[in-house]
Amino acid sequence: MDDLPKLLIAFGISIALIGVLWLGASRFFGGGQLPGTFVFQSGNMTCMVPLLGSILLSIILTIVLNVVLRALNK
Repeated sequence: MDDLPKLLIAFGISIALIGVLWLGASRFFGGGQLPGTFVFQSGNMTCMVPLLGSILLSIILTIVLNVVLRALNK
């Protein structure tokens, strides 16, 4: 039970770092849309599919969670 606060703190810090990186990337690439974002418009409906953003977020979260879990197991 002593590891839960450490895990929550590490998770919160990692989420904050991801947010800062995401904000920097959106300013660097301009407008917050990565090149892999598909936009479909039909009449008054717009559907955005951020394919590259989802893949990047998945990779980053996988790396961060693996590092955190390995650090807690030592």
